[in-house]
Amino acid sequence: MPRLFNASAAWTRALAFACSTTLLIPSPAVSDEQTLPSLGSSYSSASAEEHRLGRAWLRQFRAHAPQWQDPIAHDYLTSLVDRLAPHSQLGDLDVTTVMVDHRTLNAFAVPGGVVGIHAGLFAFAEDEGAFASVIAHELGHLSQRHYARSSERAEQTQLPAMAGMLAGLLIAAGGGGNAGIATAMGSQAALIQDQLTYSRRYEQEADRVGLQAMADAGYDPDAMARMFRTLQRMSSLQGGTPPEFLLTHPVSESRLSDAQSRAAQMDVASSYSNDTLYDMIRGRALLQIDSQSPRQAVSRLAQENASETAQRYVTALVDAQSGQVDTALKALDRLRDEQPDLAMLPASAAEVALQAQRYDEAIQRSQRLLRFMPDYLPAQLILAEAQLQRDPNAAYDILRDVTAQHPENPQGFNLLAEAAGRSGRNGLGHLARAEYLQLTGRVDSGIRQLDIAKDAAERENDQRTLARIEQRREDFMDYREALEEF
Repeated sequence: MPRLFNASAAWTRALAFACSTTLLIPSPAVSDEQTLPSLGSSYSSASAEEHRLGRAWLRQFRAHAPQWQDPIAHDYLTSLVDRLAPHSQLGDLDVTTVMVDHRTLNAFAVPGGVVGIHAGLFAFAEDEGAFASVIAHELGHLSQRHYARSSERAEQTQLPAMAGMLAGLLIAAGGGGNAGIATAMGSQAALIQDQLTYSRRYEQEADRVGLQAMADAGYDPDAMARMFRTLQRMSSLQGGTPPEFLLTHPVSESRLSDAQSRAAQMDVASSYSNDTLYDMIRGRALLQIDSQSPRQAVSRLAQENASETAQRYVTALVDAQSGQVDTALKALDRLRDEQPDLAMLPASAAEVALQAQRYDEAIQRSQRLLRFMPDYLPAQLILAEAQLQRDPNAAYDILRDVTAQHPENPQGFNLLAEAAGRSGRNGLGHLARAEYLQLTGRVDSGIRQLDIAKDAAERENDQRTLARIEQRREDFMDYREALEEF
């Protein structure tokens, strides 16, 4: 459970970070030893400040909320967002996703392009259309900039409103449940007069953008109306304690009717859905939620008529957890032969081998997959982690590329720090650790890590790394100064 601290002043300090944090992007034309990200931004206009604000918010959220670290599930979520985003009126806004290790039904959107989901959303949404409808709705909130439009004094109220949202979501993610969402809503109600985060008008607006995005992306927009009906039934069954998502996204009869009528009039682009893939990802979420009794995930998928492929897949993962690694790998290989287009199947087999400490097999399996899909991040991370045990230099090369391509990925920097250290690049290793710390909201620790990086680089007489450390020190000090001034 995350350690929470006092709201009000504490959350104000947390969000002060937003005033100084800038987007990290790969640096151009630098030595292969110097491919840690550098500062910069491709955004202009009013959304640039929201973008910085959102990335700062995400760093604070990572620092205190329980994260669901699953590269395969995260890749699926990112791919779904990428499918919907071009149809969501987002312009050039880059969306970053975060997954919370909590069984509650919840999803949220933060100004500047952050979309988050709880693992429990996968458990609740029984098909891909239902899940996609929630993501499409959240993207609708982002595209219509509902935070910025919620008050004529948006510039003065947006920062403290986001602080209240952060506090509430952290309480909820830490087990506080509805009390956390009440904190978020109460903070915003006080700051934005009598308006809640999402007014009825904004909810309908996000619905309409989301419905059109679903249709244009090939999803049946009626899935959103079906999701609303399910949410209504859940709310009535739970009485006074509905799920957190309904507290910030209430479903009224007029909202349901509007979604139904609009969906009925829409033409769907070339139909797309992959419920088999979704069922498999959903199975991973159920295993995370029911980690103490993994067989429950298999039973639930069977009860809800999930695809046979997904049921066999989750059974294989459960077998691997119980030590039946050979049985699990054989089952995953059979599924791979039957479903050759699903990259997560060979990636899962490589992951099983890695977790069983069969490092050579994990390397071979992930390398085989990467020959066909060279930029598939889950396989890259599995290969890098396995190579840490066999060839740290090879792991370093992989992770240098991963962090350049995914500068907002803390796991990549965490592994890069270890690979750099094990391959004798101590200065760069500590620098990578500093980047990991600042990405996860621990700027003061990151500054201390830069001092360690400098000492190591001086011993190695690595002038390029020393120059890079000094550049990053200025940036990190700006972050801290803004925190203190706010």
